[in-house]
Amino acid sequence: MANSIEQKLRDWVIDAKNVVIAGIGNPIRTDDFVGLKIAEGLQGKVRKTVCLLECETVPESYLLEIEQFHPTHVLLIDAAVLGYTAGTISLVDAKEIMAFTAISSHILPLRVFCEYVKKATGAKIALLLVEPQSVEFGEGLSSEVAVSAKNLTQILLKLLG
Repeated sequence: MANSIEQKLRDWVIDAKNVVIAGIGNPIRTDDFVGLKIAEGLQGKVRKTVCLLECETVPESYLLEIEQFHPTHVLLIDAAVLGYTAGTISLVDAKEIMAFTAISSHILPLRVFCEYVKKATGAKIALLLVEPQSVEFGEGLSSEVAVSAKNLTQILLKLLG
């Protein structure tokens, strides 16, 4: 599966000039931390044309920073309960987000956030979603999600490092 996600991400970033990667999640809700974990793993290792943000549960607080970076691509990384096996990775175009009924811990629905970012920047927007094992209060990723986070970090470093 990693190869399929790697190819999808490679195709997605093929014409990228400026990329925003926004790690989203709650650090005290076990697997909901996955987006932040991946963003942390990329810090200091990607090219200057990549803006890394650790948004926690309020990506809307970073709207101005995203706009000022003038991205051609925005990748939101988050945990999402989609009904798959824990650790399953999905790359979803922002236009398709309406088809998903993901359970989210965010104040502003990601659909609304994506619509605003698209209108403000014209960027290509996608969500990189990881199926959590648990989003209960606690620290640390489940083993399945930790493996997915490590694989995604390596793939993104290969593509954007």
